[in-house]
Amino acid sequence: MTLTPEEWSIIQLSLSVAFLATFLCLPIGISLAWILARKNFWGKSALNSIIHLPLILPPVVTGYLLLLTFGKKGLIGKLLWEYLGFTIAFKWTGAALAAAIMALPLMVRAIRLAIENIDSQFEEAARDLGATPLKVFSTITLPLAAPGIAVGTIITFIKALGEFGATITFVSNIPRETQTLSLAIYSFLQTPDGDGAAWHLIIISVLITFVALLASERFERYLHRRVRSSN
Repeated sequence: MTLTPEEWSIIQLSLSVAFLATFLCLPIGISLAWILARKNFWGKSALNSIIHLPLILPPVVTGYLLLLTFGKKGLIGKLLWEYLGFTIAFKWTGAALAAAIMALPLMVRAIRLAIENIDSQFEEAARDLGATPLKVFSTITLPLAAPGIAVGTIITFIKALGEFGATITFVSNIPRETQTLSLAIYSFLQTPDGDGAAWHLIIISVLITFVALLASERFERYLHRRVRSSN
């Protein structure tokens, strides 16, 4: 299956958006998952609800809220434009931010479940032996939660790769700037005789997703074997 320069550009942009979105989600997702799994505090339910809002709200609403916040006249976007001279609205970095926000709840949920399934006695034993909280987290919690982190990372990547509603609302559908695979497929389906090009990209999307899922499955099995052998 021969790819045109335009299709290569769309694929490269989509992968860049998905990788950056996953990179943005990873430290935030791990931190939030650990807080929700191991800490009890006032407002915990509210925090959990806020994290999962993007799954409940229509994606267009999320995209519009991002535009109000990060647009050139938005609360944060205005400061970025006036003092730093750049904006992420209608840019590929904005597409990555939109994808990250839409995918973050999935990552948090996967990692939180993994941490909750860890026997807390391992962590307590390490603390009793004098390990600092950071040492316990880095040497006990993270390694034992690694399979869940791997699953959450792949789910985030796949979700970011296929994000549509929030992206098109926040950064529009600009060729070679914000036009990812899902937006390009939408554009082709809206044009006469565009079905062939759309199916071309659909097949590419399915192949990328299949490879990502297969890699995730094998990597998760490898991590499970490592965790069992270390115990």
